[in-house]
Amino acid sequence: MRMEVHVHGNIFLGRGVRLAQIELALRPWLEYLDVDTLAEAHSIEREEPGIAFDTRERTLNICWTGEVGRSFHNRLAEAFQNIGPLTEYASEVEVTYYPEGGEDEFYQMFVGPTAEAIHEFRRQCVTEDISNLLSRHLGKADVEQVAALVNQLFDQDWETKKVTGEQSSSSTVIPLHPRGKHLH
Repeated sequence: MRMEVHVHGNIFLGRGVRLAQIELALRPWLEYLDVDTLAEAHSIEREEPGIAFDTRERTLNICWTGEVGRSFHNRLAEAFQNIGPLTEYASEVEVTYYPEGGEDEFYQMFVGPTAEAIHEFRRQCVTEDISNLLSRHLGKADVEQVAALVNQLFDQDWETKKVTGEQSSSSTVIPLHPRGKHLH
């Protein structure tokens, strides 16, 4: 079963990272596409740049749409796991699947140099999202109280992961609830 997927985000790379290292890290994705280089990984949407390495900004900019099958998600996760050690700090990549006749599937994939960096970035994202949402309905003190609780929950989660040894990954995948189709 083939379906369309859109991958979108920016991955912030460390100093001295070269294109050859990026292509090696992304090899599972590139092999899935049956291409050898990032330059060959074209999006099926002409206006999208695909997968591009900006050497000046040290970012891997991804705005790519393609036709994929069931094994794509695992290959993408493997590629992001590989690129994690090349990153300077954590970032998010959104992945949206558009199956024919089914509900769209949304995933947040976090990539970073360490599991702790990803955990802290996720904490920041959740705290900002919740604070922005609640600030429209509640006062500043109430929003800060909820943000403090979110931080406490993330602290507890990290402690649990340290005890169980779960924090060793340099990428994580979080499925999101279905929303309307979007590209950006």
